[in-house]
Amino acid sequence: MSTTTTAPTTEKRLTRPTRRTPLTRRVRVPVSVILAAVVAVLILVAAVLPSLVATHSPTDVDLGNTLAGPSGAHWLGTDSIGRDLYSRIIHGTRTSLLIGLGAILLSLVFALFLGFLSSLGPRWIAGLVDRILEILLAFPVLLLSLLFVALLGPSAESLVIAVGVGSAPGYARLVRAQGLSVKNSGYTEAALALGHTRWTIFRRHIFPNAFRPLVALVALGIGQSVVWASGLSFLGLGVAPPSPEWGALLNSGKGDITAAWWLEVMPGLAIALTALVFTHLGRYIQDRSEGLTR
Repeated sequence: MSTTTTAPTTEKRLTRPTRRTPLTRRVRVPVSVILAAVVAVLILVAAVLPSLVATHSPTDVDLGNTLAGPSGAHWLGTDSIGRDLYSRIIHGTRTSLLIGLGAILLSLVFALFLGFLSSLGPRWIAGLVDRILEILLAFPVLLLSLLFVALLGPSAESLVIAVGVGSAPGYARLVRAQGLSVKNSGYTEAALALGHTRWTIFRRHIFPNAFRPLVALVALGIGQSVVWASGLSFLGLGVAPPSPEWGALLNSGKGDITAAWWLEVMPGLAIALTALVFTHLGRYIQDRSEGLTR
């Protein structure tokens, strides 16, 4: 009687690799975006609570300490009547940001109205709106803003209207393109075939898809609006001194630029930093919404 022995076998288990879905995939935020977000939070804190960040009152006059350079007592120096420049820049953050935010919101309102009118309205109205947008787009934004400020007069409200209306045509063309794309899409035609009303289709499909790309442009537009509004104030067509708005600070310090360089450099750096931060955040949001950032 023979016995057969079998060699021990090892059982191999095949495991399928786990695949991460878009919901479980880890989003790696670049360091530059994190830094931009931190700086944006600090700018917002300075706009909401300037007294918490400033070291002096923006209106305190010290005639014995005029045109003093940056020091421990005055971090960014003083102006021609001894006011602390750092504190004036901090207190001017609220005005500059409100002008930029108000201008971009106003431009979005005009853009949505004109864009939807051009893409969804009757043919003769759409053609008329298209011609108006083409004429407005032929002029630079700053030139259109100068025209509106000249008509309305220099003030903070005029800056909001001028910059908002001046930048609206570009956003309106984007809304028009998105509206036409969704209007001619298959799911819109399917919704019509199922008996949905045009208002329901507009509310559920056309408006959300046309508005979504504008979300990232809000952050991009704030920085641009701050730059344009400050440029108009620098030309004397915006907020007038003694307001600490950044463009007004540039305007009031241009006469002493040879003796006190900080009067022009420091407000200019505040404008450039704000525009850079919000533009970088806007581009990152735009890339994430389009699925380009991994």
